[in-house]
Amino acid sequence: MSRDAGYWLQQTLNLIQVASFYAPLAVAFALLQGITRRIFLSFGDIAMFGSFAAIYTCFAAQLRGESDWMVALYSLLLAVACNAALGVAIARGVMGKSLLANAQSFMIASIGLSIMLRELMRIQSGSQNIWVPPLFQSLNVFEIEGEFTVRLPLMTALAILVSILGLIATAAIMKWTRFGRSWRACAQSMKLARLCGINSEAVMAMTFAVAASLSAISGWTSAISYGGTTFTIGLLMGFKAMFASVVGGFGSVRGALAGAVLIAAIEVLWSALVSTTYRDVAVFGIIIAILLLRPEGLVGLADKRESEAL
Repeated sequence: MSRDAGYWLQQTLNLIQVASFYAPLAVAFALLQGITRRIFLSFGDIAMFGSFAAIYTCFAAQLRGESDWMVALYSLLLAVACNAALGVAIARGVMGKSLLANAQSFMIASIGLSIMLRELMRIQSGSQNIWVPPLFQSLNVFEIEGEFTVRLPLMTALAILVSILGLIATAAIMKWTRFGRSWRACAQSMKLARLCGINSEAVMAMTFAVAASLSAISGWTSAISYGGTTFTIGLLMGFKAMFASVVGGFGSVRGALAGAVLIAAIEVLWSALVSTTYRDVAVFGIIIAILLLRPEGLVGLADKRESEAL
């Protein structure tokens, strides 16, 4: 394989990896936006919370002598379980009806929640980065040698697979379960859904649980793929995923996926063609330009209902 062909094949694999990292978090934003029509700014720090759960589970499993496969599985399951429980607690105990009624109050409360989670994990970690021995060291799914060697590490492939399976499971839940039908009804009109006998509070709690579980996948990917976590990762990660959701179309699940791929493409192409120095500046600059030119996002009209966007 020639150097140019190998280089761009590697960049394509990098794009898939980055997109699979942002996509679950962007869909989490879209699920909550679709039902509340509000901006919830805490999912980055909820993902950070899940990354800590994954790291500590890795420590415990490795001390017991578990294989790398079991360590990865246990850490994923516990991260998802912890975040799902956190999502229900947030829906029941923090983001109540009074906050939902006012967009500014809802957004401010979500910022306060982010600060609380960040400070909680900062205190318990002693403001230190927490590292874990990398899993599947030096193992690749494939390696193509040539003028430019192309590699797909096993841990990267596993993270991509988990992200895809999580998104497929979410799509199945939203399409074929009673909760999915109730979610679509509440997304169209919360008042009419209540008049039809739908328990909107239960739907809201389940939405938070599903969205928080998706954010756990991003947190797990960050922790396991890069071998560590810190209390500061949630801020930038959350903003990028939120912009991916918004630029794709407010409250649109398909739009969130498109936005995640777009942000991944901008990051990878900028890093490949320019440098990594101003990568985040380029990402946010291009996103702002897109929103100025197309405020309704990439998918759908400004007033399009989520049931239609799905």
